[in-house]
Parts: sequence; structure tokens; C-alpha cells
Amino acid sequence: MLDPALLRKDLATVVQKLKSRNFAFDEARFNSLESERKSVQVETENLQARRNALAKQIGQLKSKGEDASAVLAESQAIPAQLKQLEEKLGTLQEELNGMLLSVPNLPNDAVPVGPDESANIEVRRWLPEGVTEASLQAGAVGARDHVALGEPLGLEFETAVKLSGSRFAFMRGPIARLHRALAQFMLDLQTTEHGYTECYTPYIVNTATLYGTGQLPKFKDDMFWVTKGGESLDENGQPVPREDLYLISTSEISLTNTVRDEIVAETDLPIRLTAHTPCFRSEAGSGGRDTRGMIRQHQFDKVEMVQIVHPEHSHEALEEMVRHAETVLQRLELPYRVVQLCTGDMGFSAARTYDLEVWLPAQNTWREISSVSNCEAFQARRLQARYRPAQGKPALVHTLNGSGLAVGRALVAVLENGQREDGSIAIPAALRPYLGGLEVLRAQAD
Repeated sequence: MLDPALLRKDLATVVQKLKSRNFAFDEARFNSLESERKSVQVETENLQARRNALAKQIGQLKSKGEDASAVLAESQAIPAQLKQLEEKLGTLQEELNGMLLSVPNLPNDAVPVGPDESANIEVRRWLPEGVTEASLQAGAVGARDHVALGEPLGLEFETAVKLSGSRFAFMRGPIARLHRALAQFMLDLQTTEHGYTECYTPYIVNTATLYGTGQLPKFKDDMFWVTKGGESLDENGQPVPREDLYLISTSEISLTNTVRDEIVAETDLPIRLTAHTPCFRSEAGSGGRDTRGMIRQHQFDKVEMVQIVHPEHSHEALEEMVRHAETVLQRLELPYRVVQLCTGDMGFSAARTYDLEVWLPAQNTWREISSVSNCEAFQARRLQARYRPAQGKPALVHTLNGSGLAVGRALVAVLENGQREDGSIAIPAALRPYLGGLEVLRAQAD
């Protein structure tokens, strides 16, 4: 959530920065709420001052033996008036907070300004040894996609449709083993070489958790949710209150919320966490995009990286996390490029984002496989996640998150970039220890 103090201090700059994100901030509503809030606050302060003055006057009257009943009556009416003002101020503050919960983060000054992905900037690209731009293009000619390559290896979309519907995958045999190997490799790399602590998190979380990281209220339609309670009874025979619980769309949600309502010691920063989880997304706004295969699904696996850091070090941490994600792709010998997103293409909570895009021969293009973002204090303010410096008051931490990597898309990239003429798949050296030394993945019938 944005800092309300910044809105009051420099609304014009905030509005302009939000405009660069294609977001129209409702200045009239904000100014109206602010004006009313200030009015109630001034009235409260005046009434408190009047109460103090009356108390003094009552004391003086009584000391002189004079009648203080009228003054006392006025004084006794003030608490009820103050309570009404307090309730009114609470309602205004709640409405203001509700408004701000749907406002995206401000882009960092280092972010290129642009309306959409066309204004994103390629920072660098990496090609495996012996691979050139020309060979990438040549390899795309006649390349089979991951669906054609995966089906002989145990990728069963028809089974998934029977079980769950479209945009799900069922894997059996060799391809399921490859999928598991990718996740294990990513976890081991992040924990043993990059200093992340492995976590196992719930896959279902409450509404407070999703408000904390910014999925609610704006993105409720992108979530899958279940309702708990309502018909069941507790141990006292009373109905259990109904509660909406949500399937996580990324373990960024559960990992970042571990510091919600916490004050951590400055010496404990940075906190680096990672987890391998399934992720669930309704893809409400995706329309008919990527309906074939595993690129855009309702359920997919991801190894997530989260860092909770001191504000002075968050952009350094962002660059570090990008390198951590790049290492995965380099070890998998996959061509990729790093792209800095412009203001109009960043996610809701991000102040600055880099995407890693892997080369997919069958599509003859680069596709996102990781997104690494610095949210600065935006999530921390919603979470009330703070650190305690050696001197001074507790201050908000900065939060960062990134894919390290999306397992399904990594599987797609390994299949398509490792394909051979006979339909078998060359296994990158980094994965072989997880596959019993296997160098080539073949159909079970072989």
C-alpha cells in the first residue's frame, strides 16, 4: 500500500507516476476523504481543548464556591461527542484504506516509462557454448513443440481433462521423473549455493494473508478459493463461521507473510526463503492465450525465492536474485535473455521488475520463465512488517520475490531445446544426478 503521508505531501507526483502505470488515481475522491478527515480531526482537537478548558473552569468555580453546574453539564456531554467523532474518523480511515488497497505500487525512478511490453528493455542475453543467434533461428525451423515431444514421454492432457478439465496436465513415467528432477535441482541450487532456507508452506491461506501481499482485493477473480464452515459445528455445538480460504497462486504469498505483524532484529536481515509448491491460477484474464500445452495452466509448480531486506540494500538484493535465477538457466544450458519491465508492464506490487525469458524453438520466440521484483515497502506497509534498528524506532522492511524457476516452463524449455531427431531428449548435465545418471530421456516403449 502507498504511504498516505506521501499522497498528502506530493499528490501530483504520485498521480503522474501512477499514470505511467496506466492507472488513473481518483484525486477527487481522495481529496474529499482527506478534507473530511482533516475537518473531523480539527473538530476533535478543538473539542479536546474545550474539555480541558472546562475542567480548569470547573475547578476555579468550585474553589470560589460558585455554581459550576452549567459548565459541568457541558463538560459531561463532550465524551459522547468525542466518541461520535472517533467513530466517524474510523469510518473515513477505513474508506481511505480501502481505496488505497486497490492502488498499485509506484515505479522506482530507475524503471523505463512506457505503456506496455513494447517499451521493455532487453538488458542482456546468454547463449550456451556453441550456440549462436543463427543456430537458434535454424533450430526453430521444423522444431516440434513440447506437446508433441512430451506425449510419448508420458504427458497426458486427455487424462487431465477427464480428471479436472482444460488447462491441467497429467504426467506419467519419464516426463514425471524429469519434472521432479527439475524441482529438486532448483531447490538444491538455491539452498546450497545461494543461501536460501528451504520452507514447506500451506497451499491454502486466509484472506489476511492475501491482503498482505496484494492479491486481494484487486485480483480475487484470478484466485481459486474454497469456503470453510457454515454448516459444521464446533466442539460446543455452535455453527462454525463461514470463511473464504484461497489456494496460493505463488509461494511468495505464504513466504512473505511469515513476517506479517512482526518486528525482526536488524541483525537478522536479510531473510532468504525458498519453497517448491504447486501454484493455482484461474487465468481469468488470459482469454484464449496459450491453450495448447503447459505454458499457461490452472495448476503448475514453481520454486520461489523471497528476500526480506533492509531498505538500503533492496536494489542490490534485486540484482542478486536475478543472478540466482539466471544460474538455474545457465546450469540447464538454456538460452535466455533478461528484460527490464517498463512502468506499464509491471505487476501490481512491484516497484521494479526484471523478467527472464527462455528461448522456445517451437514458438521461435522468448517466453517468460521468471519474474523478479522489488516491492520496496509496498507489501511491508500492508503486512506491518518491520525491523528494529540499533537506534531509533522500528521501520518498514523491503520485500522481494522471484521465480527460481517456474518448473513447468523449465520442463517445456528442456524438452524443446534438448529435442533430437528421434524424439528423445538430451538431458542437461546438471539434471543427470537427479535422474540416476541418465543422459537421454526416451519414451517408455523404448
